[in-house]
This record gives sequence, C-alpha cells and structure tokens, in this order.
Amino acid sequence: MLRMAIPGGSTMTNLAVLVVCLLVGMALRAAKRMPDNAHVAINGFIIQVALPALILGHIHGLDLSTALVWPVLMPWILFALSAALFVVLGRLMAFSDATVGALIITAGLANTSFVGLPMIETFYGPQGIPTGILIDQLGTYLVLSTAGICVACYFSSKGVASRREILMRIVTFPPLVALVLAFVLMPVQYPAWIAGTFQRLGDTLAPLALVSVGLQLRLDHLSGNRAALGFGLGFKLVVGPLLIALIYTGVLSLRGEMTQVTLFESAMGPQIGGAIVAMQYGLNPQLITLMVGIGIVLSFVTLPLWYLALGAV
Repeated sequence: MLRMAIPGGSTMTNLAVLVVCLLVGMALRAAKRMPDNAHVAINGFIIQVALPALILGHIHGLDLSTALVWPVLMPWILFALSAALFVVLGRLMAFSDATVGALIITAGLANTSFVGLPMIETFYGPQGIPTGILIDQLGTYLVLSTAGICVACYFSSKGVASRREILMRIVTFPPLVALVLAFVLMPVQYPAWIAGTFQRLGDTLAPLALVSVGLQLRLDHLSGNRAALGFGLGFKLVVGPLLIALIYTGVLSLRGEMTQVTLFESAMGPQIGGAIVAMQYGLNPQLITLMVGIGIVLSFVTLPLWYLALGAV
C-alpha cells in the first residue's frame, strides 16, 4: 500500500524558503535594488564559505556502512550518464562547449539536500533521511568536488588552461579541501560552538543560492536556450531517473525502501551548488539559471508522480 508522511512544519518551511528566495531574487532584479553583478559576490561566498561549512558539518557525523554502497554510487552513475549523453548530443546539436558543460553539471547533479531531504521526509518519513544524507554528502557533493569541477574546468578552459592549471583548480577547490578535511577530522569531536558555526554558515547556502539564481533568472533568456533547456530538464526530471531505476531494479535487482529513496533522490531538480560552480566557470549562465529556476519548480510536480511510480519497487 502506498503511504505518504504528513508534511511537518519544518519540511514545508524548507520548501517555502526555496520558492520565496527565488522570488525575492527575481523581485530585487526587477526593482533594480541590487547591483547587476551582485550575484558574483553571493556566489563567491557560497563556494568559499557556505558550501565548505556545510560539508565540514555533515560529513563529520556520518555513520559509514558497506550496505550504503549502492545509494552512494547513484549520483556517480547519474553524472556519468549525463556526461555521456550531452557530449554526444552537444555534437549533434552543435551546442557550444559552455552549453555542454552547463548541461552535464545541472542535469547530472540532483538537488539531494535542500529539496531532496524535505521531500524524502514528506513522502517516506524521517526514517529515510539518513539514506538521503549519505547520498548527498558522499555522492552528490563528492561528485561535484571531483568530476564536477573537472567538467567545469574542461569546458570553460578548453584549449586555454594547461593540465597543471586545471589540476591546481581541482585540488584547491574549497569544497574538495573541506571534504578531505572533514574525513580527516571524523575521529575528532567538534566543540559545540564549532559545530554550531558550521551549521549556521551551511544553512545560508540554499537561501543565498536561490536569491542568486533569482537575480539572474530571466524568462526572456529562453530564446536561444529552448532546445538545450528541454533536453536538460527532460533528462534531469524524467530520463535520468528512469535509467537509474532500470539499472537498480532491472540489472542489480535491488528492492526495498532504501532503493526507493535512492531512486527518488535521482529525480530531484538540478543541484544548486553545482549550478553555482558552473556559473563561476562561465558555463552558459543563462541556461544554468533557467535549469535551476524552472527545474526546481517543475520537480514539485514530477516528484509526487515518481513517488507513486516507485511504490511497486
């Protein structure tokens, strides 16, 4: 029998914050209350401070288990599928390098935390949250900090940056440095004030990122981006999750609620952190903001449908 947990106040608040902050960013841009390049400073804070703080805070408390290998691998498989598809599609459609890179990152990285965790709690209850956190921290953010930054460097600096320069960008990428440091510090007990500081700084990521997206989101940018947007959202919200479901249930014969939560996470809209990284590297910011802004809103419609479809798994 299908069941759905009653959305708690905190869950609805998390989802409301995402929508409100996106609208606030759009309103500030329309009212010209912010400088045209305000998003640059916001994105810099997210990459340099908020995202590393989030990683340092969450990775530290993870309870690792071999049973969680398949959930953690899902974001890696999804990103690989995205890369394979859009490299080929980019050639067929004559997309620019910046567009191909933007599609790989935004369609290949799911919003497994700020949208994913509240939606898991809503549809599967709090018992699904630990699986979601592991998918997010050891899957999505690790993919972003390694393969994601490689894609961003390659498609933004193709033929310009040397291999050494790209390698230096990867190893000095603040979220990756934070991830390595978080693993090193796992045996160490954080003082309460340090844990609280990481929590508060990490909590700024989603609101600031959605404000940044709203500041840049312009529906008139649809012109020239419709085909790429259609392919990107089609993969992120429908085709990608379907392929993951076929692999996990058909090839690997995985079943149960952990598998359902894993497949549900794959169907989330584009990841905010990945979008910010892609914009930092100049990968078609118009398309990126459309992917995130429209993709997150559409996911509120597609996710209940995925929940119903996954009920038989």
